[in-house]
Amino acid sequence: MSKAKEFKLTGWHALGIFGGAFAIIISVNVALAVNAVRTFPGVETDNSYVASQTFDDRRAAQEALGWDVSARLTGGLLILEIRDDQGRAVEVEDLDAVLGRPTHVKDDRSPDFRFDGRAYVARESLAPGNWNIRMTARAEDGTPFEQRVVFHVKN
Repeated sequence: MSKAKEFKLTGWHALGIFGGAFAIIISVNVALAVNAVRTFPGVETDNSYVASQTFDDRRAAQEALGWDVSARLTGGLLILEIRDDQGRAVEVEDLDAVLGRPTHVKDDRSPDFRFDGRAYVARESLAPGNWNIRMTARAEDGTPFEQRVVFHVKN
């Protein structure tokens, strides 16, 4: 009957285990970082310095409109409501909206919103989860209005 050789943990074994564990950790971190950058570019504006020069004036003009914006999905219809400070529906001069997920751009699309007298409505089929509408509108007096409207779709 042969006797099995007894395993002895040496310094080289410990170094291999230690190095292997760090190699796994580093490779996972690199993979996550690459996927994060690839799926979400993170660019809000091309030149933040130039955008900052007129930010306060644009914000004051937008706040003077007194608009309250909300969105929801009901029965296959995406409803974007814009209300003035009196609670009345607002029909804007021009509306540009991009619908998408907050974490990546692969699901981004532009809904075909139509004003029905109370709100902007578009037929959309959305998976459950968090969604954003990045909207740019122009009031009748020419004031630009930009807002990210966040809403949640339940199962």
